[in-house]
Amino acid sequence: MIDDRVAMQAALNEARLAGEAGEVPIGAVVVSEGAIMARGQNRVLRDLDPTAHAEIVALRAAAAAIGNYRLMGCTLYVTLEPCAMCAGAMIHARIDQLVYAAADPKAGAAGSVLAVLNHPQLNHQMIVDQGILADEAAELLRNFFRERR
Repeated sequence: MIDDRVAMQAALNEARLAGEAGEVPIGAVVVSEGAIMARGQNRVLRDLDPTAHAEIVALRAAAAAIGNYRLMGCTLYVTLEPCAMCAGAMIHARIDQLVYAAADPKAGAAGSVLAVLNHPQLNHQMIVDQGILADEAAELLRNFFRERR
């Protein structure tokens, strides 16, 4: 059975790979029944796809793995608080739980800027946890942007 820290470390590994490929270093993993079933990393530049955020890539891989776009019983771990697009995708996928490392004060949709997740009028609610390995995730992003300047 995988624990939160191990799952988030796997997401951080995906983020590092994205950074090495020149993408903003954000990574995600989907966990089901105690094991990682899908991985994702930012692929916006490589795929020329504005929707290829780490969360979307991981959700697509998870849906393909189980043959269903509904991902009930799954937990998504991501290194940065999701944006509105990714939050919407999680709602439509019926993710049970979101765990994110660092808050995103510029585009976060899990409460930092917007509160897309768990809006009382939505038909799906999920558990949201934050802060696991937040310092590592934030430092990875800071170093990436520092090197770009």
